[in-house]
Amino acid sequence: MRGFPMNKVVETLKNRKSLRKYDERPISQEHLDIILDCLMRAPTAGNMMLYSVIMIEDEHKREILSQTCDNQPFIARAPLVLIFTADYQKWYDYYNAGNVEEYCSEENIPFTRPSEASLMLATCDALIAAQNAVIAGESLGIGSCYIGDIMEKYEEHKELLNLPEYVFPVAMLCMGYYPDNYNKKLRPRFKKDYVVFKDTYRRLNEDEIKDMFKSLDESYRAENIYNAKNYAQIHYARKTGAPFSREMARSVREALKVWDGK
Repeated sequence: MRGFPMNKVVETLKNRKSLRKYDERPISQEHLDIILDCLMRAPTAGNMMLYSVIMIEDEHKREILSQTCDNQPFIARAPLVLIFTADYQKWYDYYNAGNVEEYCSEENIPFTRPSEASLMLATCDALIAAQNAVIAGESLGIGSCYIGDIMEKYEEHKELLNLPEYVFPVAMLCMGYYPDNYNKKLRPRFKKDYVVFKDTYRRLNEDEIKDMFKSLDESYRAENIYNAKNYAQIHYARKTGAPFSREMARSVREALKVWDGK
């Protein structure tokens, strides 16, 4: 930032990275309260706070989640596990308690149950709150790792977490103090010109795509377990086309069935 010293907030944001190995210390109650207070101050659509946070303390549930979320053992060992859910159930129940459907009938106002748009709005609320928790944690020496795999195995997670119809888990955060002498090595990001556009979206041309992914392409090795001929093929086989991605698509598709507004 030319002409200005970097403040602590900016420094924290610019140096954050995922942490999967934690110090064994439990999160102090003081620090936990700060994280929870900060996440609840996150921006939210219409001040509706369309999310709920489930703190997983039960060791058996942690173990199950470490298996259902793509077999990642560190989940079970994390000192703090928070699941952020898109939650329209509380507002829907509030509307029911206030006889809103009857009121709409009397006033000739269409009454709709939570829809796909409701889920997207609630998802935004939940993820913004999660990022507030991440940054609050970083300021306290607490690292974190997002787990998107919580969106997989919808039926199993719904039962495990006792989720009603209009609640969907959109992210899980594993958190813990940084280990002593931890070497924080940041991963590179794409160039700003390929991410930030002015006034309209700009689709990148072939040369720009090549330049954008140049460093990844340079990491390609001809000998690989995927029989891939370039990095794009490796990435697709390892991520987008992998079994866990197909399961996530199936799971989200199943969850969406109830969010139809009817």
